[in-house]
Amino acid sequence: MTDSVFMDIAGILRQLPHRYPFLLIDRVLECEPGKSVRALKNVTVNEPFFNGHFPGHPVMPGVLIVEALAQAAGILAFATVREVPDESMGLYMVGIDEARFRRPVVPGDQLILTAQLARSFRGIWRFSTTAFVGGEEVSSANIMVATELKTGKP
Repeated sequence: MTDSVFMDIAGILRQLPHRYPFLLIDRVLECEPGKSVRALKNVTVNEPFFNGHFPGHPVMPGVLIVEALAQAAGILAFATVREVPDESMGLYMVGIDEARFRRPVVPGDQLILTAQLARSFRGIWRFSTTAFVGGEEVSSANIMVATELKTGKP
């Protein structure tokens, strides 16, 4: 028996420091600490980036898809260590390898974000991530994040 976690927007706001317009996860569908996470991003036409990317042919920027995948990985990292981060703790993307984009993500799509924990060592986490729309893979990347205790010093 696994202890899979569901998380609504209130739970996500407790786990991630991101806020509008940069919070890119609407719901955590399931999270198995130490293993994997599956989250949802509803892509709507009123997203601020669609005004300029691209007028008349709105496409979600690939870097934001990768950011959404990294946010899902962050949820998995904190669930794995069973911590709710506070102002003294940060989680930062430190590496992206083998990023691939297979088709555009457009308004109306539901982006399913998945991350599997590949390795964790001394505050460095490596994840294998994939994004899907309608069961079709649209993007994938290997993402590394690092935890950092903020000291208040520059």
